Amino acid sequence: MTENENQTDYAPDLITRREAILRVTVLLGGVALVGGTALLTGCREENTDVPFTADEIAYLDEIADTILPQTSTPGAKAAKTGAFMALIVTDSYNSRDRRIFREGMHKLDKASDKAYGVSFVKATPQQRLTLLNVLDREQFDEGERRKAEAIKRTEAFLSEKTAPVSDATPSAEITAQPPAHYFRMMKELALLGYFTSEIGCTQAQRYLETPGRYDPCVPYKPGEKAWAAHA
Repeated sequence: MTENENQTDYAPDLITRREAILRVTVLLGGVALVGGTALLTGCREENTDVPFTADEIAYLDEIADTILPQTSTPGAKAAKTGAFMALIVTDSYNSRDRRIFREGMHKLDKASDKAYGVSFVKATPQQRLTLLNVLDREQFDEGERRKAEAIKRTEAFLSEKTAPVSDATPSAEITAQPPAHYFRMMKELALLGYFTSEIGCTQAQRYLETPGRYDPCVPYKPGEKAWAAHA
């Protein structure tokens, strides 16, 4: 048997799912990734939704490429991020979040048509960027408002000393996760898909397949690429 016949087809991932989720969570301000639990555990509810079409995936590619356009390295569309986004929504989102995401795609198209008279795909790069900047501000403000409301509910619950111990309703309300803004879903999936792709790991970041020795402190100069995490 030759050396090649002894080898397996095993090819390790460039980055673990857990590490990828943690990185995107940090990039987005510490808020938990939508569908992250299902992505880590592999547990998901049955999905009977109509699959994403080729046109819808191409649409997601354009959204992702507006968030992460081509610069000195290929952009999100080159990394086929749209297909990744569709896969995660299908496999990891619950029915509520899938509905919000798909409705968001239609809302974005309507917003583009209202503002510029064309669909998002047919809008110019600057028009697309303007629309997404508005949505990004909107989802950020909404997230801050929800954080403040959650803090108030928690403080009110903790200060209430007369509530019976067996009453679980207040705590259930506190821990319940409100639905995320659809653009936050799009943004975090674009980041996750791009920076876990081959292009994202090997061109947008620096990647060593064999890490070598451990360096606890590596000098970093502003503007240098970050190191891609290892599986």
